[in-house]
Amino acid sequence: MHANGEANPRRGTSERILVMTEHIHETAPTQYVEANGIRFAYRRFGKAGSVPIVFNQHFQGTLDHWDPAVTNGLARTREVILFNNAGVASSSGETPSTFQEMGANAIAFIRALGLSEVDILGFSIGGMISQEIAVQAPELVRKLILVGTGLRGADMSTSQSSSIFGRTYEPAEHLWLKVHFTPSEASQAAGLAFLERKLRRQDRDPLVGQQTIDAQLAAIGEYLAYREVDGYLDYLKTIRQPTLVVQGSNDVIIPTYNSFVLQQTLPNAQLILYPDSNHGSFYQYPELFVAEATLFLGS
Repeated sequence: MHANGEANPRRGTSERILVMTEHIHETAPTQYVEANGIRFAYRRFGKAGSVPIVFNQHFQGTLDHWDPAVTNGLARTREVILFNNAGVASSSGETPSTFQEMGANAIAFIRALGLSEVDILGFSIGGMISQEIAVQAPELVRKLILVGTGLRGADMSTSQSSSIFGRTYEPAEHLWLKVHFTPSEASQAAGLAFLERKLRRQDRDPLVGQQTIDAQLAAIGEYLAYREVDGYLDYLKTIRQPTLVVQGSNDVIIPTYNSFVLQQTLPNAQLILYPDSNHGSFYQYPELFVAEATLFLGS
């Protein structure tokens, strides 16, 4: 069962019309599809008939950690597919300990939906998984959007990730104010608005388990170790799809410098930097991001 629209059967293929599903981020049903022995949880909504956008999530993130302002915004002109990778929250199986394996599982999920071409949006470690999808199955990927992410061998020397995730927050959701937003009054106000949007959905995904957290941390460590390998950037030169790199002016989780490296090394990439912003820059400027991403995807 797929929650997507259908073309008018009385029209020819050349006259297909785009049909909006009845659902949005807050109401799209959680569905399941099996591939590689994994039961993947996903939600699918938006305007059918175009190349779908498959979202790859951040560290400890689930279906309910996306910003509805971003997903619903893009769903006005595109079909949006959110999913939990193997072992994450409501998906079955175990989370693997490398991004290459996570990428292979994502490819299996996409193909299990019967899709032969998709656009990919990856946020944080989801951006690293997205790169691996493009490397392993280039024929599947039309365009890439990489948000707040890095590369194999990323420079994390100034990252504050360990100290931020190592603290206790009350309420617990305020962790994401530190992760995604700067300390400025304007950015924190945007962060509180993001949390309000994010928590609107009532039937929420479970949080990730310790196995997923440990596996994701191991994958991060393995990815960073590439910095000691000669030619560790060479794989980026094989990703020839048009790529939009989006970043905050001061990302304290995956330092902003890494997005410059991505833009300079990928053969067909452009870079957007948002002012007074951190890891979740597109959640601070959702309307602007949706406009720019829609232009990029449609060009």
